[in-house]
Amino acid sequence: MSVVELTMPKLGESIMEATILKWHKKVGDAVVQDETILDIATDKVDSEVPSTAEGIIAEILFAENDVVPIGTVIVRIQTGAAEGANTAIVNNVKPEYEEAKIVEEIPYLPTSNIAATQNNGVRFYSPLVLNIAQSEGISMFDLEKIPGTGQDGRVSKKDILAYVANKGNATNLATPAQQSQQAMVMPTNTPVVAASTNTNAPAIYTGNVEVIEMDRMRKLISKHMTDSVATSAHVTSFAECDVTNLVLWREKVKKDFEKREGEKITFTPLFIEAVVKSLKKYPMLSSSVDGDKIIIKKDLNIGMATALPSGNLIVPVIKNADQLNITGLCKQVNGLAAAARSGKLKPDDTTGGTFTLTNVGTFGSIMGTPIINQPQVAIMAVGAIKKRPMVIESPQGDSIAIRHMMYISLSYDHRIIDGALGSTFLNAVSKELENFDFNRVV
Repeated sequence: MSVVELTMPKLGESIMEATILKWHKKVGDAVVQDETILDIATDKVDSEVPSTAEGIIAEILFAENDVVPIGTVIVRIQTGAAEGANTAIVNNVKPEYEEAKIVEEIPYLPTSNIAATQNNGVRFYSPLVLNIAQSEGISMFDLEKIPGTGQDGRVSKKDILAYVANKGNATNLATPAQQSQQAMVMPTNTPVVAASTNTNAPAIYTGNVEVIEMDRMRKLISKHMTDSVATSAHVTSFAECDVTNLVLWREKVKKDFEKREGEKITFTPLFIEAVVKSLKKYPMLSSSVDGDKIIIKKDLNIGMATALPSGNLIVPVIKNADQLNITGLCKQVNGLAAAARSGKLKPDDTTGGTFTLTNVGTFGSIMGTPIINQPQVAIMAVGAIKKRPMVIESPQGDSIAIRHMMYISLSYDHRIIDGALGSTFLNAVSKELENFDFNRVV
């Protein structure tokens, strides 16, 4: 008889925690290897966690909606147990949910901002808790009132988030003298946020309105977008390109391609191919910023913004897109899009992107000004393809012809990419699309 500990799996290089959405098993239930035990969610994707062993669920350490750090034990599975032992487990009482005793770290505040330990008679606060307090306008006086469920009574991330959610109902019982005394406990160099005098009264909406609560993913998208605008100096450039050859070529080969490969050939892999060729010429567009350093990414991993049936957006990533031919790109694009819409994306499918493409033309828009997908420094939008009369220049003179035209736009981080480079890259993509070989064999 042995016990196997199942930990919160690593879900990507930048993901440090995940939220438990739903338990599919309870204490005493039998489970086989690779059977789904619970559903989890990160700020990028929802995922299922399978069992790593066959046995009986002996202990569940966290409840639904708990936020759990990566690598923390979440469930214990008893393997090789006798039937009598199984019966004892089934009759077990409701498990206690243990607080993960892991020090939470975040790089936004220097270590000098951490409050003194309890050895000096002062309550300890992790940098993460202090950062949340600052961003939510919580003073040290209010922070001292929050009950802590962590080690030695420390305030955990879960505690402060619960306080933020319910602070409108909290009652201020301290006297002004107590408030003054508590305010003096604020660590050196930590900004002191004055206690708000607002009562956080609910907003009053007049007229015929419908109030819709944001779902979890929409809240994450909202934060991701506002953080991006606050991080990068956004600039958008536009170009118009004649994609007639590309459109006619696709129309010519799409039936044979689908019959041979079992895949539909859309415009997206053709756009990605043009982007990849241009990134090889201008690698600065596939980079990120780390303080005063520029990190150029040699692996060209292209994210493609994908609309979900719920109306939300997710960005699966085609890894090493520069190593794929048009058939490989088609299979990747179609596979990731299908997985996104059916909720079957894996955590790794949304990580590691170095450049993003969004096709706003799918919804009828002729152009867009997309927001950069951090920590990338550029994102391209392609608009709807429209037939328009255009002037065609030739050695025999100018003429007017009906052409398939499309606008493309590039939003880029002006901290490291100037207008000259951004426009040059954009025109390089345009030329790749305009010079598409109509006689190409696929």
